[in-house]
Formats: sequence, structure tokens, C-alpha cells
Amino acid sequence: MKKILNDVLGAVKDMLQGFYFEHKDRIGYDQENEIIYRKDLEELKEVILISGGGSGHEPAHFGYVGEGMLSMAVCGHIFVPPTAGQIEAAIRKVDKSKGILLIIKNFQADINSFLMAETRMKEEGWEVDHLIVNDDVSVEDDNSFEKRRRGVAGTVLVHKILGAAAMDGYTLQQLKELGEVVVSNLHTLGVALSPASNPASKETAFTLGEDEVFYGIGIHGERGYRKETFHSSEMLAIELMNKLKSHYRWKRGDAFAVLVNGLGAVPLMEQYVFANDIRRLCELEGLNIRFVKVGSQLTSLDMKGISLSLLKIEDSMWERWLKKDVKTAGWK
Repeated sequence: MKKILNDVLGAVKDMLQGFYFEHKDRIGYDQENEIIYRKDLEELKEVILISGGGSGHEPAHFGYVGEGMLSMAVCGHIFVPPTAGQIEAAIRKVDKSKGILLIIKNFQADINSFLMAETRMKEEGWEVDHLIVNDDVSVEDDNSFEKRRRGVAGTVLVHKILGAAAMDGYTLQQLKELGEVVVSNLHTLGVALSPASNPASKETAFTLGEDEVFYGIGIHGERGYRKETFHSSEMLAIELMNKLKSHYRWKRGDAFAVLVNGLGAVPLMEQYVFANDIRRLCELEGLNIRFVKVGSQLTSLDMKGISLSLLKIEDSMWERWLKKDVKTAGWK
């Protein structure tokens, strides 16, 4: 397993130092606690938005730190969430007069770390609340079909909308309520052509034949719900759209935002081919597509795969917030 790394245990620190080297005019870096934060953090008037998780999903989440999105991102080791202590260190960077919203992807280990930190900091007088993103709509296995609501690529759209709303003066409670409505209208499904190779474990989570794809995979390499022979981008798009359609009772003219997300090793050419297939399917369904984003926004190391997120736009402000300019490295 060849990786352009030095020491696997130091990979996250090396990565963040490299990121800081490029962007130190706009961000700060707490090396001890692996926190990327806005350089103007102390001057911010709006509610503070903190997210994070295990590394390996770049540009998520530190690439979204900046004006219009996140205030801070806390980074764990590869596919391992940050500790409660790291998250507490992030919260301590702002004074107690500011509201703080923790945006958490729905993985039990992430939830444990963030909520433990929230509880401790509330006891010390900080005003902290949280939002859990659970946009994944894959299933557990072929027998039980238990729904598996992980937090995946749609989380980035949540960062974008809440970041803009915070700049517009929304309170902590208003942001939490807005986030809950957004998440309830947000669904994602992915497909892998090859698994991610984790340099920490030196293993892949699953294996695929040369001509196989795996629907419903997770961003940490979790197994999906069905393997089948690969045919074309169009067939991938049809499967994902049909599965997502079952979670919406859409009618012609309904407004949606679309995120086509590369999972790490899919060239932009292929992402746009897939996006074009989604465009055609949306036109057939009569959907009113108000916002489109194509690119690798929340990845899974070097997984060759793609995910599709659909957000039903219930309020015209969501569209405005999605389109609002930001100053971050990860959202262009």
C-alpha cells in the first residue's frame, strides 16, 4: 500500500501543517488539539459553528472553515473522531457570551465525543447546543433492510446553509431549528467502484471484482446493500435516483438542490458525466433544480466512488444561502 506519507501516526498533523502553510493568512492552527479555526475568531459576532470528525474526508471539515461556513473544525485520526478533550479545547477558544452549535455526523463514536464535550462545557457556563446530520439512506443488509442513517456528504450543505444563516444574525436556537428542518429534507446515497485503502489499518473494508460496484457504502468503508456488475454512469444514476425518490413524495415543479460528490478517486470528468445523467433524470421527473454543486466535497480517502445528495428546498432562503459567496478553501 503506497501512500505519499511519512509516518501514518503523524499524517494528520503533517496534513494540517501543510494546510496552514497555504492558508495561514485566513486560518489559525492549534497543533496540540488538531483544531483549524478562523483567524478572526475573537472578532466574530455571529453564533460559532464547530464541526469535525475523523480525518480522511478532506476537504471536510477543515476546508470549510472560513467566512460564511464553519468557525472551527476539530480533527481526529484517520476515520477516528476527535476526543471530547479536543472539542472542549475548541469551545474554550471563544468566550462564554457566544452561542456555539456543534454539527455532528451521525456516527456513535462522533456523537459520544461531541456530546460529552457539550455536557462538560455547559456545566462550566458555555452556551452550547448540537445538531446531528443523518442524511444517508442506505440499508444495513439484504436480510433485515434496517435503515442506516449515517451523516455523509449532505453535511456540507448543512455547513453552507447554517453558516450563511449565522452571518444573517440567526440565534443559536434558530440555527438548531433551521438545521433540523434542513436535515429532514436532505438525503444521500453513494456507490463505490473500489474501496478506500486505510493506511492506518493497511486494509480495505470490502472487496470488489473488476467489474463490480457496491451500492450504499459508507464514508469509512462500511459495506453497502448490494453488489452488481457495472454497466454505465447512467445506470448508477438511475439506481441512486430511484432509491432517493422513495424518500420524497415529490411532484413536478418541486425545488431541489443537488450535490454530486466524488468520494476520493473519481476524476472530475466522470463526476460531470454522472451529473449530466442526474440532470436528465431530474428533467424527466419535472424537478425544479435550483442549485447544483459538483466536486469532491466529503471524501473517503482514495475510494473510487460517488454519492448523490438531494435537498428539497422548502424555503427560498435556503437557495440564497447555498449561493452566497464564502471565503473557504474547500467550497469554491
